[in-house]
Amino acid sequence: MSDTPPETGTRNRTAARTSIKYILMLGALAALPAVTTDMYLPALPEVAEDLHTSAAAAQFTLSGTLLGAAVGQLVIGPFSDRFGRRLPLIIGIALHVVVSLLCFLAPNIGALIVLRLLQGFFNAAAGVVALAVVRDRFTGSSAAAMLSRLMLIIGLAPLLAPTIGQAVSGLWNWRAVFLALALIGVVLGAIVLKWMPETLPPERRRTKGGASTFSGFRVLLKDRQFLALATIPGLGMAVIMSYVVGSPFVFQDEYGLSPAQYAAVFAINGVGMVISAQLNAWLVGRYNPLGILRLAVLLLLGLAMLLPVIVLTGLGGVAGLTAGLWLVLGMHGFIASNSSILALNNYGHMAGSAAALIGALQVGLAGIISPLVGILGGGAMAMVSVIIGCAVLIVLILATGTTAYRGGRTNRPDRRRLRPGGKPSAEPGAAGAAPLPAES
Repeated sequence: MSDTPPETGTRNRTAARTSIKYILMLGALAALPAVTTDMYLPALPEVAEDLHTSAAAAQFTLSGTLLGAAVGQLVIGPFSDRFGRRLPLIIGIALHVVVSLLCFLAPNIGALIVLRLLQGFFNAAAGVVALAVVRDRFTGSSAAAMLSRLMLIIGLAPLLAPTIGQAVSGLWNWRAVFLALALIGVVLGAIVLKWMPETLPPERRRTKGGASTFSGFRVLLKDRQFLALATIPGLGMAVIMSYVVGSPFVFQDEYGLSPAQYAAVFAINGVGMVISAQLNAWLVGRYNPLGILRLAVLLLLGLAMLLPVIVLTGLGGVAGLTAGLWLVLGMHGFIASNSSILALNNYGHMAGSAAALIGALQVGLAGIISPLVGILGGGAMAMVSVIIGCAVLIVLILATGTTAYRGGRTNRPDRRRLRPGGKPSAEPGAAGAAPLPAES
């Protein structure tokens, strides 16, 4: 007969249900920006034809969304630190719905570009608040585990959204995609209103207004260690976007795959990223996130260095290159969540601003670096060269910008964690560039 009191079992079951609810809810919120972009991808040729514009102009409706998301995160993050998480999130989702409906009615490409920029700006609230809520409610390894589990939902976006977008636009035309995005916003808004509590109590908010709302960025930008850790997810996203930008031409033009075969390769690599994120969620319960991160970045560099060998020798053909990319892209699951949580570690009192800067760096660095694939020629060697360059930068930044490789044991589990719904831990009085946390 078990010695566990009945009330303990009840609390454990309640905590488990809460965890599942948070994973699904926050994962859906964090995936909204990606869904907004990826559902629209198959419709680009139709947009150019219908609005009598060039392919480049149609593609800029995607760039505009990313630009809006980068700016939106920098604005919305500090406001969520001042006014709480729910209000900016609800306003952002509501305006996402309104702008989606306006995109449906867009009369020309100029209007659509401006509206897509606004759409990216407003739905950035979903991603920023999701990450800030993780930091509000969880800490240490439990926060890294939660973020890794969110990647299961976020990782499904690039796998399913284009197919759903193709099906939706096939029922009518490209404009129907924006009706679907508006409907998604309505559903998410209803979920937030009903089930998402405020996770930032008034006593922990940054109460000063005006320029002080954004003063947190000055603190963050002066913290060398935070900047290093916040830059790493952006470089990791640049690895993924370099693959996304280059792979259609590499696999279809150089390796002769059909569009359907390429879609299968794309899905296989996407599944690899989801699996690695879930494996990381298991590992952070047994090992410190810092120990996982410093090993993962070295593995990323080593695996990336194998890619030009595969390309130049033709080793394994399509299967060889797919396998190499599967391993390289899969390392993102061990890098993004752990570096993000470590960056947020000393900034629970301004998690919205910190999450916003991390998110803006992700979008910005990916947007700046990935076009280098085309500039270098757009082929397989161009793609893998950019990937290697990002991997080298990640290792150098972690080694020189943090204490990751300088002292401290990082191979034991971090037992300091909070159950969902538990009271937040006390925030440090001053963040500073403190050493990375070691285990207790």
